[in-house]
Amino acid sequence: MKVLHLYAGNLFGGIETLLVTLARERHLCPGMEPQFALCFPGRLAHELISTGVKVHELGAVKLRYPWQVLHARAQLQAVIESEAIDVVICHACWSQAIFGTVVKRLGKKLYFWCHDTPSGKSSLERLAKLVRPDFVIVNSHFTEQHLHLLYPHTQSQVIYAPVVPTQFEHPQAIRQQIRQQLDTPNDTVVITQVSRLERWKGHTLLISALGSMKDLPNWECWIVGGVQRESEQSYRQELAQQLQELGLEQRVRWLGQRNDVPQVLAASDIFCQPNLGAEPFGIVFIEALYAGLPVVTVKMGGGGEIVTPECGYAVPQGDVMAVKMALEDLVKNPVHRHQLQVAAKARARDLCDPQRQIDRLRAILQHFSL
Repeated sequence: MKVLHLYAGNLFGGIETLLVTLARERHLCPGMEPQFALCFPGRLAHELISTGVKVHELGAVKLRYPWQVLHARAQLQAVIESEAIDVVICHACWSQAIFGTVVKRLGKKLYFWCHDTPSGKSSLERLAKLVRPDFVIVNSHFTEQHLHLLYPHTQSQVIYAPVVPTQFEHPQAIRQQIRQQLDTPNDTVVITQVSRLERWKGHTLLISALGSMKDLPNWECWIVGGVQRESEQSYRQELAQQLQELGLEQRVRWLGQRNDVPQVLAASDIFCQPNLGAEPFGIVFIEALYAGLPVVTVKMGGGGEIVTPECGYAVPQGDVMAVKMALEDLVKNPVHRHQLQVAAKARARDLCDPQRQIDRLRAILQHFSL
């Protein structure tokens, strides 16, 4: 079964991580051959190509330029016909809106992988609504609860993203190496956030919580994630100003965009991402748990499904003091921190074991494509 994944490809975050995982772990399901069609070159295309899968370039597309849309649609039709594609999966509303009609016209099964919580109101969602998929794959039960706002009466199933644990032969050496690079003592408790620089990811709330515990010694915070869009530059400047006002410039480190996130997590002690908006799922939470880190996040969205008291803290949305108290406990109480670390890896494996999740994807595609 040949499966074509359609996506834009100009950014890099959770969806892109999923696509790369499907490419790298394709050996887990030899009967399902993934291919990828992208509109924009960049990190995603490079990482997919490095795995050896077929990556088709459809050409840059902006909706305000109809000739670009028509060209990309023609390219997609050529790919589907020449490669004898069996199933097409559109990732996100942008891909669905632009390419869904081509897939339907060619008589191929059209799947929509819903990665974001739909509202049914955005311009892209209104366009995507015009092309109803045959089936919807949903990244969490939280997202599925809102699916009726986009595709009511369409069959769906939840598949948590397959996430591969990173295993280091000498994890302590990795920890020491990263900490030496960042001039961080080995006994300092490191709190890390890894995410896109978007306001709803909760950087401001994390910094506020850290500001209220700056008298507590022996901790440092690393923030991973670089500016990818113009709007994120002003947000980055706003966060720098907040740090300056709270006197945290020496204790909060900006690591920017990095390709060694597993190593950074391995060198950390706590993961904290106190979202201001609901995370549809949150692959990074699973990556942190696999790294053996207790997770502090909010009790809503995907984070509320992932984090249990056995592996971290899920606190009320917007509650700075609850975030502070959770972080203080983990910094000051190494015994409790170790207990959560032991349970973290098992929790990640239970939710996102790659073999189990890719088998579920194959079963759904085969069953509903007959």
